[in-house]
Amino acid sequence: MSEEKAKKPANYGAGNIQVLEGLEAVRKRPAMYIGDIGVKGLHHLIWEVVDNSIDEALAGHCDVIHVVVNEDNSITVEDNGRGIPTDWHEKEQKSALEVVLTVLHAGGKFDKDTYKVSGGLHGVGVSCVNALSQDLKATVFRDGVITEQEFKIGVPQYPAKEVGKTDKRGTMIHFKPDSSIFTHTEFKYETIANRLREMSFLNAGIRIFLKDLREIEDDGSPRSDEFFSEGGLVEFVQYLDNTREKIIEEPIYIEGEINSVPVQVAMNYNKSYTENVVSYVNTINTYEGGTHVTGFRRALTRTLKSYADKSGMLDKLKLEVSGDDFREGLTAVISVKVAEPQFEGQTKTKLGNSDVVGAVDSTVSETLQSWLEEHPREAKIIVGKVILAAQARHAAKKAREMVQRKNVLGGGGLPGKLADCANSDPTVCELYLVEGDSAGGSAKQGRDRDFQAILPLKGKILNVEKAHEHKIYDNDEIKNILTALGVKFGTVNDDKELDLSHLRYHKIIIMTDADIDGSHIRTLILTLFFRYMRALIENGYVYIALPPLYLLKRGKDERYCWTEEERKVLTKEMAKDGKEDSVGIQRYKGLGEMNPEQLWTTTMDPSVRTIKQVTIDSAAEADHLFSMLMGDEVAPRREFIEKNAKYAKIDT
Repeated sequence: MSEEKAKKPANYGAGNIQVLEGLEAVRKRPAMYIGDIGVKGLHHLIWEVVDNSIDEALAGHCDVIHVVVNEDNSITVEDNGRGIPTDWHEKEQKSALEVVLTVLHAGGKFDKDTYKVSGGLHGVGVSCVNALSQDLKATVFRDGVITEQEFKIGVPQYPAKEVGKTDKRGTMIHFKPDSSIFTHTEFKYETIANRLREMSFLNAGIRIFLKDLREIEDDGSPRSDEFFSEGGLVEFVQYLDNTREKIIEEPIYIEGEINSVPVQVAMNYNKSYTENVVSYVNTINTYEGGTHVTGFRRALTRTLKSYADKSGMLDKLKLEVSGDDFREGLTAVISVKVAEPQFEGQTKTKLGNSDVVGAVDSTVSETLQSWLEEHPREAKIIVGKVILAAQARHAAKKAREMVQRKNVLGGGGLPGKLADCANSDPTVCELYLVEGDSAGGSAKQGRDRDFQAILPLKGKILNVEKAHEHKIYDNDEIKNILTALGVKFGTVNDDKELDLSHLRYHKIIIMTDADIDGSHIRTLILTLFFRYMRALIENGYVYIALPPLYLLKRGKDERYCWTEEERKVLTKEMAKDGKEDSVGIQRYKGLGEMNPEQLWTTTMDPSVRTIKQVTIDSAAEADHLFSMLMGDEVAPRREFIEKNAKYAKIDT
C-alpha cells in the first residue's frame, strides 16, 4: 500500500476522465463484458463496482467499503474515497459522473497520474453495470456537496444534480440487475463474502462490511460479516491452511519491486498432497494463472533444488526430482501490481505480461535463498517433504500407467457395471454416477438409452483429501469412474495434467440420495474431481442431480416437492376443505425407493429435470472448503456446520 500512496495527483477532476468509445454493444452482447448472463455474470456486476472502491484504496484514498444486499436483490456499494468527479466534462458536454456511468471505457484508470495501478483496467466497470441494470442510482459525496443521478438500463433520467450538503466524502452506487438480461437474479451471500474476504487479505488495512437484508439472524439483525486484515497475505495463507497440519510454523513472506512491478508472496508447506497456489494481479483473481505464476514456480523449483543439492540431501535419492515435487503440500498466494496488465479478456483470468516473469522470479529467488540459509531446520523439513513427494510421485506414475495400460490392452474395456449409451457423440452424451445398485437399477431402466449412461457406485469412494495419489489408482470405484469417462493423465515429464481428448461424456451428473450419506458421497466425488480432474469442472461438464424429497398424493393428484417449504405450500393447496391430513405425504429416503418411471419423470428427463452445474467461484475458497470438509481437522468442520446450518439450502 505504501508505494501506491506515495504519488497522488494534484487535481482529480473532469479533465482526468478520458473517453475511448461508446456503450452500444453491452446490452446486445453482455457475455463479452461480464463473462456470462448466469450466476457468475450476475455477481461480476458487484465485483466491477467494488473494484472501483478498491482502486481508490490502492491509490491511498479509501479505507472503508460497505456492501449491502437489499431485500429486493438489489445491491448498494458505498466507499469513503474521493467520490467520482461531478464537474463538467468539456469534450462530452455532460457531467463527469454521467460520462463515467454511460460511456464504455471512460474513467480515471486511463490517466496514469490518477491511478498508478487498477483492477478495473478495461474501464467498462460501472458503465457496464449501469447498462445491465434496470435501475441504478449514483450518489456522490464530494467537496461538501451531495450529487446524485438516476438511470434506467443505462439511460439517464435527469442530469446530475446537487441534492444537499455533507461533511463526508465517497461514492454510493445502488443498482438492481435487469431480469430481462440475466437468467438468474438472486445473489449468493457466500459468493459475495468469499470475494470480499479475499479483498481484505489482499488490501491490508481496509475494512469491508457486508450485510444481507434478506437473511435475519435470531436476534433480529441482518446476516452480516466484517472483513479486516492487518497481516495481509500472511494471514491469507494461514486462513487457507487452518484446516491442515503445517510442517513449518510460520509462512514465508516475500516482498520486493523490480522494474516497477511490486511483488508479494506468502507461502507455507503442510502435510497434504496437493498444491494450492492462488494468484492476483491488482487484486483481481487470475484463476488461470499467467506469467506471475510461471515466474514463481520457476524460482521456487530452481532455488529449492539448488539448496537441496548443496545440502547433500538428494545424494541417496535415485529418482529425478521434478517441479511438482517442490510444490506438493504447498499453499501460496501471489500478488503483483502491474501498471498496464495484459489480461485475456475483460474477465481478467490470465496475465500475459512477459516482463512480470522475471520480476517475480528474481524477487522470489533472492528472498527464498536467504530464508533457507537463515532457517536450516525448516529448510531441511521442506526438502524432506520434497523427497517423499518424489518417491510417491514415482509410485503414482507406475499405478497410473498400470491402470491406463490395462485399459489399452483390454481393448479399452469399460467397467462391467456401466450401462453405456448408444450415441457416441460426447457433446450429447450424459453419464450418471449413481449411489448404490438399487438406484442404479432403476436409473438403467428409466433412462433414455440413446444418450444417457449409468454407472452405479458401491458405497463411498476413497477420500482423496487424506490419501496419497498412488492410492487413488488402487480404488476400484475411482478406477471405474476414470475408465468410464475415458480420461487419462499425461505422462510426459510426469505431468499430471488431465487429457480430455477422449472424454466420452460432456455431462457428468452426480445422482445421490437426499440425505447425509448421499451428501457425503457427493462431496467425496466432487473432491476427487476438484483435486485431480479440475478441468472437468472448469469446462462445465460436472452437474448435480436434484431428486425430489417428497411425493404428495390426494386421489389421482400426485405432485413432487424438492424442498420443505414447497411441501408446506403444496400440502395446503391440495388439502380437501382445508384438512391437510387428507394429503398423503411420502418422504423419499433414497433414490432406490423410486420406480424407473418416477426417477425419469422427476430427475432424469431433460425437459423437466433440475440439475445444478458445478462451478468454481474462487479456487482459494474451494480449496479451503474441501480441505475443511474432508480433511483430518474436526474443530473447523464442526464450527462451519454450526455457523452455516441455518442457511443451508439447495440452489436450483
